[in-house]
Amino acid sequence: MAIDNERADVVTFDSYSTLVDPRSAGRVLEEYVDDPAAVAAEWHSLAVQFATVAAHVDVDPTYYDLHRDALAYLLDARGIDVSEPELRDMTDVYYDLDPFDDVRSGMATLSSAGYRIAILSNGNPSLLESLVETTDTEAFVETTISAATVGTFKPAPRIYEAAADELGVPIERVVHVGAGWGDIVGCTNAGMQGIWLDRTGSPWPRFDGEPHAVADSMAEVTALLTAE
Repeated sequence: MAIDNERADVVTFDSYSTLVDPRSAGRVLEEYVDDPAAVAAEWHSLAVQFATVAAHVDVDPTYYDLHRDALAYLLDARGIDVSEPELRDMTDVYYDLDPFDDVRSGMATLSSAGYRIAILSNGNPSLLESLVETTDTEAFVETTISAATVGTFKPAPRIYEAAADELGVPIERVVHVGAGWGDIVGCTNAGMQGIWLDRTGSPWPRFDGEPHAVADSMAEVTALLTAE
């Protein structure tokens, strides 16, 4: 597959691992574990697993709640005891994760090229509001669309459908950019074009379908979307 710029009006971005780095949450783990960045990556990965399960059962936690509970599990598994207030304080790091240094410039390029830009994320609204501030992209991001307003988590198709509805465009006019392969499978199955932003050099999993394109940086994303 390949990106078709002629039928793209809107670019939506996932948040965590796409725009901000979950490994930077390791700073709240430094006094507890020897490998804080690795544990922070595991923390986010487990929360994503929790969200996938939550999308298929009758529970309705926020993405913040899932990260708090994932952290509680990882600490408990290591025999580390923290109080509930301490756990919440640690989870609050998700309001201030480090942005990747190519995010603002990439969005500026896409905005100048005429694309509308939105965030489409499992994150709850307050987390996404903070993310836009942290990445200094208020000038480019038209809106944030949270799974919390839809009532389920990605990669459920109705999240992508709801995003297209809110943006007022046919779903096939949207290109979604995400670091999670499941997110890209979800968006393409719903009818969007998908760019897998693989910052780690990982192979695409042997799963149904494939992305329309793969990029290793925002610079490559913008090159794909502005190519003539």
